[in-house]
Amino acid sequence: MSGGFWTAQNKVRPGVYIRFEGQSTTPAVGERGTVTMALPLNWGAPKTVIAIQAGDPVKETLGYDMTAPQLLLVREALKRAKTLLLYRLNTGTKATATHGGLTATAKFGGVRGNDIRIVVQTNVDDEALFDVKTLVAGVEVDSQTVADIDALADNAWVDFSGTGDLTATAGIPLANGADGTVSNEDHASYLEAIEVHDFHTMALPAEDATLKSVYTAFVKRLRDDEGRKIQLVVENYPAADYEGVISVKNGVVLTDGTTLTAAQATAWVAGATAAAGPNETLTYRAYDDSVDAAPRYSNSQIEAALKAGEFVFVASNGRAVVEQDINTLTGYTPEKGKPFSKNRVIRVLDSINNDFRRTFEAYYIGKVDNNEDGRSLFRSQCNTYLSTLQGMKAIQNFDPQNDVTVSAGSEPDSVYAEVHVQPVDAIEKIYMKVSVN
Repeated sequence: MSGGFWTAQNKVRPGVYIRFEGQSTTPAVGERGTVTMALPLNWGAPKTVIAIQAGDPVKETLGYDMTAPQLLLVREALKRAKTLLLYRLNTGTKATATHGGLTATAKFGGVRGNDIRIVVQTNVDDEALFDVKTLVAGVEVDSQTVADIDALADNAWVDFSGTGDLTATAGIPLANGADGTVSNEDHASYLEAIEVHDFHTMALPAEDATLKSVYTAFVKRLRDDEGRKIQLVVENYPAADYEGVISVKNGVVLTDGTTLTAAQATAWVAGATAAAGPNETLTYRAYDDSVDAAPRYSNSQIEAALKAGEFVFVASNGRAVVEQDINTLTGYTPEKGKPFSKNRVIRVLDSINNDFRRTFEAYYIGKVDNNEDGRSLFRSQCNTYLSTLQGMKAIQNFDPQNDVTVSAGSEPDSVYAEVHVQPVDAIEKIYMKVSVN
């Protein structure tokens, strides 16, 4: 289904075209919480989008428990996000081992395969059978009792091949597994793969300037041309000057002593942004499990960063907190003023866009007559939805009598709607006058 920005009523594809300016079948406020990220990994299906829910066991999928240092960024993203759409950029080389007629090959490429060992023992109850065990870092993950090699079944960690008899061994270590390298073409493949999935934010935990530009262009196309309101989180890229891009200036120190760079901190920022509702701001929210900002900045440096549209962490009461929940938009226009630089405001507008589009596609396109009754139904349900947002304190001063108009479009199959909303921002500055008598 098509969608996106419009300036004239001349679209060809059926869809929902929404233009924001500074001014049941009922649309429901959609749930947020899905973040996506592409990483080089030591294990896992390559070139594949893997959906990971917060709390899911991931050892077989990613090769390690969630607490392992190899999954640091996965863990950071899921501190706030409900779902991570993870893409493994690298393919790597599979570790292998041979013993007699038996060959064991790691399920995936990567150095994690070098931690696999195959043990073959004579079965204690039947000497004609063998117990074949797969161990990962010394922990048994699979055991089979078989008569010969042909009877072995592949498991989540290794593929078996070969024919003939088994011979006992205390352990066959797999070797020569390698992670391989990652190129910018691999990132292009990721963007192509993720485009067909639904998500709210995307993290780019890399410092490559070319990649920042490519990812930004991707997000601009989805937001402006296709009506998919997502946000990108990168490090040190205020030049984007766009409400769809958040630029993280610095990192944090975690309670275990780990120092995260700004690039690594994009995982948490993207996850937290995805999880935040249209009535929430991240301003002065603490980075989970943090004890400090890294590096710290002076007052003048922080002010300069905010004016440049940078997302900054500051130290406060033994934690790292978000100074202000802003994006990179600084080149304000009459259509996009300063409120558009606030991510809470963008979440409100994006929610309206995404929720209207989803409901219109599901219940109206091709199903409801384009006459006064059909348009009145749509207007009524827009009012109900926006009243819900007002009840959530996401918008304010909404007048259902005057703030939504729905009329026939310029063609028999089109509808023109105007919606006026005033997003609610959070209190961030308190100016106090104290009189002393």
